[in-house]
Parts: sequence; structure tokens; C-alpha cells
Amino acid sequence: MSINSIRNFFCGVLLILSVTLPAHAVIDEIVAADSALAAASGQAEPTTAPEVDTPIEPVSAPPKDNEIRQRIKGIFSEIEGLHNVTVTVNQGVVLLGGETPNEKKAQQALKLAGRVGNVVTVEDNISRTLDVQDNVTPVVNDLKARAQGLVKALPLLLVALLVFAVVAWFGAWLSGRDSIWQRLTPNPFVAELLSQTIKVIFIIIGLILGLSLMGAEAIIGTLLGGAGVIGIAVGFAVKDTIENYISSLMLSVRQPFRARDQVVINGQEGIVVRLTSRATILMTLDGNQLRIPNSEVFKGTILNYTKNPERRFTFQLGVDANDDPIAAIKVGLDAINSLDFVLTQPKASANIDQVGDSNIVLSFQVWVDQSKTDFSKARSIAIREAKHALEDQGFSLPEPIYRLRFNGDIESALKQAILTNVSTDEIVSSPDTPISSDGVAPHTVTIEPAEAQKKIEAKQRAKKVLSEGSVDDILDARPDTKLMEKVEEEIAEAGASDLLDNHSPQE
Repeated sequence: MSINSIRNFFCGVLLILSVTLPAHAVIDEIVAADSALAAASGQAEPTTAPEVDTPIEPVSAPPKDNEIRQRIKGIFSEIEGLHNVTVTVNQGVVLLGGETPNEKKAQQALKLAGRVGNVVTVEDNISRTLDVQDNVTPVVNDLKARAQGLVKALPLLLVALLVFAVVAWFGAWLSGRDSIWQRLTPNPFVAELLSQTIKVIFIIIGLILGLSLMGAEAIIGTLLGGAGVIGIAVGFAVKDTIENYISSLMLSVRQPFRARDQVVINGQEGIVVRLTSRATILMTLDGNQLRIPNSEVFKGTILNYTKNPERRFTFQLGVDANDDPIAAIKVGLDAINSLDFVLTQPKASANIDQVGDSNIVLSFQVWVDQSKTDFSKARSIAIREAKHALEDQGFSLPEPIYRLRFNGDIESALKQAILTNVSTDEIVSSPDTPISSDGVAPHTVTIEPAEAQKKIEAKQRAKKVLSEGSVDDILDARPDTKLMEKVEEEIAEAGASDLLDNHSPQE
């Protein structure tokens, strides 16, 4: 037998094997056959086989269209709604026909056919019948299946609900133990916040345990994710409320004021009634209720008059420029210090504030205990006593004096009018009056005797009025009890809702 005959024999055998063996195995057989033939013919055997980068497909491998069709038909037969879909396969191209109840089933058939191996592409030729019965029946069957599943899971659901109820009840019971939280923190607001936090934590724990018993752990992640998104949205919606709540917490901890303190918050003055979780309640000095949001209180300027009961008021009095201001100060301070409500330590003081055109302005500073003295009444009485003392000692409290310059005709007319209405002994002309630019000497006219007579008449009138009735109430500088009574009523109505605590440290 020749070498060529042997070679042809082996090639025929390898061709038969190529149907069942993979490509790389056939290549190995060809290489081995060539080596054997080369050795038989005396040729040198190659040292290495040529490297192959990619697999070589069999030359005459028949397409598996029938297998693909059977595979797709078998899948469709197991899925409801796809039984009437026809399948045709040619060279790996799948053509789907027949009919489906709706578009959803048609798309499902297309996706499933495309996932089968060796499928090149899928052509859609499916008719959507949109039949009522075909579309309603699967929904009804699904509902029935869900109802049956719910009935089977009902005992487990009852157990899960029982576990949730027990855990939530225990959290509510624990949060209601006020003595525990008050022992942990003396601040009532913080204690309430802790108790509510414990209650919410136990509710969440009970919910997680209940879902775990039902085998719905996936719902927990969904709930937590949804709670996060909802929390962000709600946070933006109730930003002001949250800000007030946090400010309430900080104010209850810091305690910048107490109930019954007289304060000024951002220019609003009143007596503190209570602090709530949203606002600070004040009773104004007019007897009205004033609510200020806690966010404004926390960020605002707070002036607390009650924190230091010693308070100073000031007032000014002017004396004649010819008077000695030091003597006037002594007379005024002596009168002020004789008042019972004036404190001796720190003591009252006075100074020369300014020198005007016609008077010297004196400024008096007086200290009182505002917890025992009405501030505005004390200031009013002190001004009266200082004024009377200065007048009784011969000091005058002059009004501003104005000098008017007129030409000759107007001056003559005014002189004639004055002479016809005022006696000559009441007219006083200043001898050193400056001369105007037109050569006419202006005059300063005063009516001193008439003014003195008016002062005498005013004193007599005041003495008569004061003698007709008691003025003790007018001169009583004690605080008005009516306003504090209204404050006490408001505090009593608040009860335990006040977040201000006298036992907590105050900043």
C-alpha cells in the first residue's frame, strides 16, 4: 500500500470523526496522522505543532433548527398564555406566530425565544387578540392563588401580629415610667424626648420581628429605604417646625430665663409664663399674651431684668444758666435719697449732661429693686420730687429763649401792641442788645412778674387738688399685683406642659 493511499484512508476516518468530535480534537488527530505518515515515509517529524488562536467550526456541521424549535415550544407549553404561539426556525432565525392574549405575553415570548442557545434573531409575527376572557382569567386565578396563600399564612400572620403588639406594648409601658426618665435627667423636656424615643425604637423592633416571622425580610429594606426618602421630603416640608423643636430642646437645657422673669426678647417685653415645644409664652405689661417662636428666641437677643433685680433709671432736668449746677445736683439728690424705694447701694448719682443756650441740663441716675418696686412708678415719683425740691430752693427750670430780629416798621408796630396790652413795669428791655445790620436795636421782651404769678397759682392749685383726696396710691411705687395675678393664672393653667424647671441649672 502506498503512502498516498494510507493518507487518504486516514483523512476519511478523520472526516467521519469530525461529526462527533470538537474542532480542536480533529486538528490534533490531523497533526498526529501527518506525523505518522511523515515518519513512515522517512520525512523529519516537526518539533512543534502550529498554534491555534480561535476554534475552527466544523465545515459541514448541520444546523440544529429542529432542536431549537422543540426547545422553544417546550418552554412555551409550560407558560400560561403562550400555548397558541407557533415557532418556525430556519438557519437559527426564529419566527414567532400564532396569537397571545395581550402585548405583555407577546413580549414575554420574544424575550424567552431570544434567550435560547444558537438563536440568531427572533422575528415577531404574533397576533394580540386582546380577548376579555383570556386576559381576565389569569388575573382571577392569580387572585385566587393569593387568597389561598393568605389563608394558609393566616396562623403565622396572627403570630407575627401578636409579637408586634407585645413588643410595642412593652415599649409604651416603659416610656410611660416617668420616674425612670426623670431620674436619668432633671430636664422634663429631655426626659419626654427620651421616653418617646424608646417607644419608637420598640415599635420598630416589633415591626422587624413580625416581618421576619412572615419571611418578608426584603420588605424591611424597602420600608427603610422608603422611610429615608419620606424623611427627607418631610424634613424640607416641616423645616420650621423641626427648627422650633430643636430650639425648644436647647432652651430647656440652657434655661436662659425662668417663669415670672421680666424679659425683653427681640424688642418684645413681657413676663415669662411658660416654654412650650414650639413657642415661648409672655404676658406683656399691657396684660396681653405674646407667643414668640422658639427659633427666634434661641437666636435672638434676650434682656432679663429679673436676673439682677437692681435696676437703674435715668432722667434729666434743666436749671437756669445763672444757677450753680453742683448746688442743684445736691438739692435733687437729697430729695431723691429721701424716697424709701431708692437704694443706698449702689447709691443715686447725677452729673452735668450738657450746657444749652438758656439752661444747664442735669442727668440723674437712680437705682431701685424692681422685685419690690414698680420701675415706671419709681421713676415718675423721683422726677416729681427732684423738680419740687429744686423749685422750692429757688432754682428755676427755664424754657428755651428765642431772640427775634425785626426791621423798624415791624418793631414799632409790635411795641405799640405790647404797650397797649402790658403795663410798663412788666416790660424789660435788654440794655446790651446787639444792633442789627440796618441800625435798628432789637429788644428782648420778657414778662417776669406774670410768669412768677402763674407759678404761684399753679402751686396753690396743686396743693388744693392734693388736699381733697388721698394720693397714697399715686405715690405708691410697689409693683402692680394684678399683672402678676394674671401671670400666675396662666402658669397654673399650663400645668406640667411648661419646659422651664426651677431645679435645672441656668446658664
